[in-house]
Amino acid sequence: MTAVTGDIRVLVVDDHPLLREGIAAVLDQQPDIHLVGEAGDGSEALERFRAERPDVTLMDLQMPEMNGIEAIRAIRAEFPDARIAILTTYRGDVRALHAIKAGAQGYLLKSTLRKELVEAIRALAAGRRHFPAEIAAELAESLGQEALSPRELQVLQRVAQGAANKQIANELGISEDTIKGHLRSIMDKLSANNRTHAVTIGIQRGIIEL
Repeated sequence: MTAVTGDIRVLVVDDHPLLREGIAAVLDQQPDIHLVGEAGDGSEALERFRAERPDVTLMDLQMPEMNGIEAIRAIRAEFPDARIAILTTYRGDVRALHAIKAGAQGYLLKSTLRKELVEAIRALAAGRRHFPAEIAAELAESLGQEALSPRELQVLQRVAQGAANKQIANELGISEDTIKGHLRSIMDKLSANNRTHAVTIGIQRGIIEL
């Protein structure tokens, strides 16, 4: 991967205009980093990337139409050398793991943007990866955790939607005791204290969606 020489051109992709404005304000203070494009969803991101060919792209994961992971795959399919850092709200987000597998080379928590934004952009532009030490450790831990089975995902999704054990059992054609067993396994795998805690963790990590 060839490092960028000269000014660094950046594309920002996020469906929240205020976040894009905040990033633009930080970059405006850097003489060698220029914001060349913005996008509010994955489809627009692909179009803007084709038009601008930025050196570094900052990509939100949760967006309407085409999400960040799909956008990363689409961009990397056309432009294998694209340098992309993901923007995420939660540590240990399963979506972040998928994004990294899709080709993202950087990870930025939105809460630490002011501190790490410029450093991350310069690292990616230089051909390096940017994963803060504490995040790298959490990602490694998440990768090592046992994944929920398809049935457990079904159960957790229905719990998140407010369904009771009996209702879930009827819908899935299994016994209520089996549902309770699935819930115990889910809580164990997620290190959750109870079903509500399991749902919270599931949503934060991107395992399930409401």
